[in-house]
Amino acid sequence: MPRMMLEDRMKYYNVPEMSIAFFDNGQIAWAHGYGMADKAANKPVTPETLFQAASVSKSVTALAALRLVQQGKLNLDEDVNLKLVSWKVPDNEFTKNEKVTLRRLLSHTAGMTVPSVGGYRAGEYMPTTVQILNGEKTSNEPVRVDRVPGKEFRYSGGGYVVVQLLLMNVTGKSFPCTDARSRTRAFRHDS
Repeated sequence: MPRMMLEDRMKYYNVPEMSIAFFDNGQIAWAHGYGMADKAANKPVTPETLFQAASVSKSVTALAALRLVQQGKLNLDEDVNLKLVSWKVPDNEFTKNEKVTLRRLLSHTAGMTVPSVGGYRAGEYMPTTVQILNGEKTSNEPVRVDRVPGKEFRYSGGGYVVVQLLLMNVTGKSFPCTDARSRTRAFRHDS
């Protein structure tokens, strides 16, 4: 592929806007926005412009979960229901002999439903994490196990919402990072 200026590359791939940040020792060293955040209002993208993180956030979620494993607060291979407080993965015929574990959630082998959790626009109702898992006031179905955990790979954004709730229940802190829900504000922890 020929060398191109960033704006030309954006046009080539039909990318209307983007933001780039460079980090040095955990601090933002440089950040810049490109394109228009709102063409009608002639508002450019800035480093403060909010973007939907979507599945890019899964690596951050996995890192946070593995840090808690490293600290001994989570175990990769125990039933996540042992640590979930505000919601539990509903037991059924698929979880009778095999349980949903953090390892299986992180590797998309937990047998969980809901491949993609849709996002919300600014000003739209933002359901709680538990409402998302129950399929209440959302565009997605409830997040459930409909295959034997550990048997096969199936991409599940819903499974990562379970990981998000697990992290919040274990730490007692908000974790506004998972999947596509965080465009204008963080997930709420209330149920």
